[in-house]
Amino acid sequence: MDPNNRGPEEYGHDDDGQAPRSRPPREPLTTDFGQHSPTLARTVQLVSGDLLLTVNPVDGSEIEICPPGERPPRPVKHGAAERAELSRATQAPVPPGPAQARLPLLERQEERERLVRLLARGRSVRLTGAPGSGRTSLLDAVADDCADLAPDGVVRLSGYRRTASDVLYELFAAVYDAPLYRPERDELLRHLNEIGAVVVLDDVEFGGASLDELLDATPECAFVIATTPEVPAPTADSLLEEVFLSGLDRSGGLELLERAVGRVLTEEESNWAGDLWFESEGLPLRFVQAGALLRQRDQLSAAAGAVDEFGVFQSVPADAPFDVPFDAADNPEIPLPSLAEGAAPASLLASRLSESARATLRFAIALGGEVPHQAHLPALVGDTHADAALAELASCALVSPVGSRYRLAAGVQAQLEAAGYADDAETQALAAAQHYTWWAGHPSVTPERVCAEADALLAALGVLVPLATAPRDEEEEEESAAVLLARTAAPAFAGGLNWSAWERALRSGAEASQLSGEVSEQAYFHHELGILALCGGQLDRARVELEASIGLRGALADKRGTTAGRRALTLVSDRSGVVLAGVGATAGEEVSESRSEESASPPGGVPAAFLAERSGESSTLVTHRSEPGHAAKRVGVASRLLSGTRRNLVAAGAGALLVAVLGTVVTLGATSDPNNNTPAEEVGVNPSATQGAGDDSLGADKAKKGGGDSATGAVSTPTDPGPDGTYGTSDDPTPTEVGRPSADPSGTKGSSGPSTSPSKSPSTSPSGKPSTSQPPSSEPPTSQPPSSEPPTSQPPTSASPSTEPSTTDSASGPISSAPETVISSAPASSAEAGSPSGPVI
Repeated sequence: MDPNNRGPEEYGHDDDGQAPRSRPPREPLTTDFGQHSPTLARTVQLVSGDLLLTVNPVDGSEIEICPPGERPPRPVKHGAAERAELSRATQAPVPPGPAQARLPLLERQEERERLVRLLARGRSVRLTGAPGSGRTSLLDAVADDCADLAPDGVVRLSGYRRTASDVLYELFAAVYDAPLYRPERDELLRHLNEIGAVVVLDDVEFGGASLDELLDATPECAFVIATTPEVPAPTADSLLEEVFLSGLDRSGGLELLERAVGRVLTEEESNWAGDLWFESEGLPLRFVQAGALLRQRDQLSAAAGAVDEFGVFQSVPADAPFDVPFDAADNPEIPLPSLAEGAAPASLLASRLSESARATLRFAIALGGEVPHQAHLPALVGDTHADAALAELASCALVSPVGSRYRLAAGVQAQLEAAGYADDAETQALAAAQHYTWWAGHPSVTPERVCAEADALLAALGVLVPLATAPRDEEEEEESAAVLLARTAAPAFAGGLNWSAWERALRSGAEASQLSGEVSEQAYFHHELGILALCGGQLDRARVELEASIGLRGALADKRGTTAGRRALTLVSDRSGVVLAGVGATAGEEVSESRSEESASPPGGVPAAFLAERSGESSTLVTHRSEPGHAAKRVGVASRLLSGTRRNLVAAGAGALLVAVLGTVVTLGATSDPNNNTPAEEVGVNPSATQGAGDDSLGADKAKKGGGDSATGAVSTPTDPGPDGTYGTSDDPTPTEVGRPSADPSGTKGSSGPSTSPSKSPSTSPSGKPSTSQPPSSEPPTSQPPSSEPPTSQPPTSASPSTEPSTTDSASGPISSAPETVISSAPASSAEAGSPSGPVI
């Protein structure tokens, strides 16, 4: 035991600073109780086009450009022996037990010869028939006849739940020896052009343009395509030959029924078979099932006759003829099935089967018609001999072969559901999902075997995904069965190159994990979907899926998963030519504010004129607003708030400094003139824009030259604009007396309100001489005409008559006794600094 991780026998012994005591080796009988090393994850490395894909079921698959040394050699074709082995593998397995007699192909010789003749000339044929018309039996016979027609032999494929692209890749895998290699589209088409084979394609579910795509990709192949009337027809330009398969006539139906029963029919049975032929329109499947009904009736009759002859408690002789059918006339207590039971015989047939066979039917109903492989039946049913149930179902024609597996025959599922076999479908699907999860994750099971059971696994997922719910309380920690199955089967599908099943499993798993609230599993499925889209060349979809996965894993602090997602996203960026923000950042890296602000693109995009100047083209350019990347999103809300606060403080300080400087400049300019010249006498605060009284000059020019009156040297005082928008001077006929309260209601003597601005020049009389009876005003007088309303209130000021402002210290006279006007050069707070007004007086 590790001294840091004590075993049960070391509890209670404190560490005394000495080395841990050595213990004798364990007994052989106790070795199984120790901790086993965890099973290594089954990883598969394969090549898809020019990409090297490592399927990692733990943290997510990794993808990179395939190094030159890892590129597989050019695929080569299989030999004749290998093609024969692959052909046997694509057929349904033979049920265990005694070999069943193969029914002959009746009334199909004309269609058989026509198909072989068309295929020999290299023509492709579309065989259309209703479900149960015997299309698969006819294809088996045609495949045997065309074994030597093409250089690459006969290739048998299944189109059930397959797309045209899936069929093309399966055709490539059936002809070429290319393990763990999936070529890209262009290379796939080059290899398919070299295939010359007769392709037998059964249960096709696509038509139209998809069918034309399949035929155009394989110009050297001749197809015989079996489908149902519900499938879309080929296009008008298609070169397919159409062959329709009808039902049997009455004589053929009776002959097939006799072959199925193994004896000659009685007159009553012949009449019953005639009514059945009219109702079923001669479909061979109905006569095979009717033959199974008659065989069961014979067995029941033989059992009843044996009981009457030998008794219940007597032993039956070993040579008793149990296999010889009894005539119905000898056992009138077992009547013939009714016409309704003959038309829908599934319920009656299933009621006479063994318990294992009925349990198998319940699993098949729960899985949407997919019959589990016979090797899984003992574990699912709980009976060691349950594999023999497949033979019972096949002998009764309740199942039919579809590719390498079995499905319920046409119409059987609806009949059994009406009989109550689907009452516990959810329970059966859950049991099947748990079994397949254990089986698909076992190290001894290869991905190819999992792909062979893909339809059954996907059917179980289809049933369980809508049932996935979030846990009701914290104690429920079990993962969803659908999530576990998808998580286990998806890597196997990827390693087995069944990428259609891989995509379906990933999408089912993503939906189930979202419903159950399992964020880590949801991130894994989104990552795998992004990898799959990247392998398929769908870069936009890959980017969306990978970004979703990175976001979820970032919330969970999953460094390894985030690193894998960023690497894949970098490859997407390289292939698309679009630089993604934050792609280069590693997992867990903190992105600084300066980096996110400086590296981000402008909100409106790059200016068109700049790009045009750099490229030499016209300036017409459509730009788009770039979305913030992953690195920009990592900047937290707190960082942005702090950044905005710092900006506000800097702006407030700058405003305060600007106000202080302006106030200082005004104060120095008003008080530091060495010649005792008032600045108002040089250039007024509000220069006059009107002409002078005696010439055509402006009032400001007069002030600059020395005054408006040559005798006295008085300076005209500028005034505020009047109601007409013009500026007046002190030469107006009715000057306004400012700075002293007046009782005149007209307001011509002065204003009674406090003054809010300093005076820059003294008041003058109308004659241009200095007025000695009025004190200097603290602000320029207004030029508004007299009115009945009092002007704005100014505080009353008192000063000695002087032509100098009260705020200056003149050498020619004493300092004015009026209160001085104080100019504040700095705000009291940042709020005052941010105000748009000037200095506070």
